[in-house]
Amino acid sequence: MTSSTLFRRELQVLNVGPATFADDLRAQNAKVTQVNWKPVAGGNPELLRALLSLDEASIDRANEEALNRYLAGEPYLIDYRLAIDVIPGMEDHMLLHAGPPIEWERMCGPMKGAVMGAIIFEGWAKTPEEAAAYAASGKVKFAPCHEHDAVGPMAGVIAPHMVVSVFENRRFGNRAYCPVPEGMGGKLLRYGAYSQEVIDRLHWIQTEYLEVLRAALAESDGGIDTKSLQFQALHMGDEGHNRNKAGTSMFLRAIAPLMMKSGLAAEKVLPVYDFINGNDGFYLSISMPTSKVTLDPSNGVKGSSMVTAMARNGVDFGIRIAGLPGEWFTGPAQMVDGLYFPGYGDEDANPDMGDSSITETAGLGGFALSGAPAIVQLVGGSAAQGVEISKRMYEITIGENMNFSQPVLNFRGSPTGIDIRKVVETGILPKITTGSVHKLPGEGQIGAGITNPPLECFEKALLRFAEVYGR
Repeated sequence: MTSSTLFRRELQVLNVGPATFADDLRAQNAKVTQVNWKPVAGGNPELLRALLSLDEASIDRANEEALNRYLAGEPYLIDYRLAIDVIPGMEDHMLLHAGPPIEWERMCGPMKGAVMGAIIFEGWAKTPEEAAAYAASGKVKFAPCHEHDAVGPMAGVIAPHMVVSVFENRRFGNRAYCPVPEGMGGKLLRYGAYSQEVIDRLHWIQTEYLEVLRAALAESDGGIDTKSLQFQALHMGDEGHNRNKAGTSMFLRAIAPLMMKSGLAAEKVLPVYDFINGNDGFYLSISMPTSKVTLDPSNGVKGSSMVTAMARNGVDFGIRIAGLPGEWFTGPAQMVDGLYFPGYGDEDANPDMGDSSITETAGLGGFALSGAPAIVQLVGGSAAQGVEISKRMYEITIGENMNFSQPVLNFRGSPTGIDIRKVVETGILPKITTGSVHKLPGEGQIGAGITNPPLECFEKALLRFAEVYGR
């Protein structure tokens, strides 16, 4: 092609630089294709050296083992008990909380309110003022739920004599625990409320609810298979985090016959049935520990860069890695991007909080958003955006989970097994569907949306990983 013919042809531009160059050319009626390219690891020399120091083949083998352990899990809901009777390491005057470790002084408003409510519930103090002073006195031992095989939504506070569900992974024998959900709206401990109605509800769960659910599960054949429930719920429009209407219905279908077989009087059974039936979000207390109990056997797989937990406490966001068991890698908790309920705005919201992002870690929530168009609308997006978000998550994961297939994606398995290497290399962050909670204690949920971890978590994890496993 000669120069004379070249300049007579229509100009077609491929722009790899800043998008402003493409905008200028389009303004001159040129055809431009913008390539969204950026350097690996943002061009950070330290991160690039860390990536290059790793033996990819051996890490890929370790990741395959870690992912297969998760996929092989057989989660069952087997019991309800008081936390102090079943949670490993639970002590009197200990309170578990959501997210990575945090001290009373640094806790956000909703978590402080939940701690105060738990102290009043336990009888360690009588008034909110006394409870706040007690929390600051050093008499309470605080620890993350994740460090005690548990998960908790929002504030995630678990006190010794609160009721928790007991999940067992039949394949590996490990267990996980989660507090009973109090409801969807109104004054709830997990949002930081500590009024008398909150305390009374917790005592009702401690007595009547506990009696009925224990009796019901005693009628089951070793418990309820929750992996099966999750599979069905995903095919009915749930994503397992923010939308759980189908899952709650499926759980009620499984537990109701057992409640009737228990032999307990109707006046005991019906209030518990109504409590579950009236809470569309009840199934979150099933999907969270189901995810936890199946992911935990991957912890300790030497050389694996797979994420086994993502959790936030309203101040910090933390992740845990299979090949670095027991370590947290943290960054600032992020705000939720979505829609607020009428009368609320950014100035009212607390940064994201709760252990519920364990669902995304397991390939649910934002990773399964393609199959939950109703929730995409709630968080201010479109069905097409939900599909694109799920597709993007394949770029940062190790494999696919056919137990959680996505009908909209031609039944492709949900993207599963977040790889810290891929997150740092691409800069693509996990997407989390979540609720937005008010920054003041007890005000509750004020909206819903999508958020993500800070990249800082993954960068810290990669540098530490290279320190341990690099050549």
